[in-house]
Amino acid sequence: MSKAALSPPPGRTPPEQALYEADLYLWTQAQAALLRAGQRQAIDWHHLAEEIESLGGSQKSEIRNRLAVLLQHLLKWEFQPQKRKYGWRVSIVEQRLQIEGLIDVSPSLGSWPEAVLDKAYRLGHVRAAGETGMAERLFPATCPYTLAQVLDEDFYPGPAEPDVA
Repeated sequence: MSKAALSPPPGRTPPEQALYEADLYLWTQAQAALLRAGQRQAIDWHHLAEEIESLGGSQKSEIRNRLAVLLQHLLKWEFQPQKRKYGWRVSIVEQRLQIEGLIDVSPSLGSWPEAVLDKAYRLGHVRAAGETGMAERLFPATCPYTLAQVLDEDFYPGPAEPDVA
């Protein structure tokens, strides 16, 4: 939720509201210090709850974005085997490991990649077309890979791997 959507109580702007709006990082450090000191009455509970919820949303967004990058590179790998680059392989490996790491930290998000696979594919599809210069219609309209394949460290679609530059 945006800071602009949150409004202070009518007629006053409490110090924690002013700090929250002026410097989010400094506000987080102040709230952490208050929590550690046990000063519950001084905590900006409303904004603290908002920021905690936002952290979960950030993890979901990061998984979706990493999945899109992974799909983009899998498509490039499959549809341009003659132009394969070591950097594509590195990106594929990195995205898989990062997604795995995010789910390790938040196991409740284990089903999230499946839920957003189609949306991530659409973005990866558009990016792959843009980077390769190939028409979007030359790529499958829907994700041609299962989630298990996408996340499988041994899965590289397309013809057998020629030497990668």
